[in-house]
Amino acid sequence: MSASRLEQRKAQTRRKLVDAARAMLADGTAQRASIQDITEAADVGFGSFYNHFTSKDDLFVAAVADVLEEVGALLERLNRELADPAAGFAQSVRLAVRMARKRPQVAHILVRHGLSYLDGRHGLTPRILPDIIRAVEAGRFTVDNPRLAFATTFGSVLGTLQLTLVDPDFAAQPVDEQLAEQLLRMFGVAAGEARELATGPLPDLP
Repeated sequence: MSASRLEQRKAQTRRKLVDAARAMLADGTAQRASIQDITEAADVGFGSFYNHFTSKDDLFVAAVADVLEEVGALLERLNRELADPAAGFAQSVRLAVRMARKRPQVAHILVRHGLSYLDGRHGLTPRILPDIIRAVEAGRFTVDNPRLAFATTFGSVLGTLQLTLVDPDFAAQPVDEQLAEQLLRMFGVAAGEARELATGPLPDLP
């Protein structure tokens, strides 16, 4: 087997293990799962596990990081055309909240494990925090502490995701728009403009 084919197979095996871990993180079975359970769910050989991860904890950390990076990269790609950082912030908040309907597995993982990665260098932090900083520098937000503003945003998004996942009546409301508008107003955007930014058209969330 050529080196490139071998690397491709290794990457596929790793992907299967991470995907199986993501499913377990989302449905709450990760803590009690054994490595045997994980490899069976991933449909890979037991021995191949240790070619990629030192322990199941190592795998689950990688799986959460994978989810955060997936969400962050998606928001970055969809916001690429927006010059106004306040508009980019509003769109990111709304799209993150809509994960509950479009990508429930991702939403469950964010709710259960996302807060532990609040200060991480991957995922949502390097995508939303810079928008807040740029909005402050441009005079769009009146915020003394951008990291506190990000923590407020992140916690609000996770709380809204949780309620959306468990409460159908809550989920039926335009909570993505409502949350974005409230945060914009909290950060100093005038009420009328906050409403306009929070209710504009959104790109499709794959």
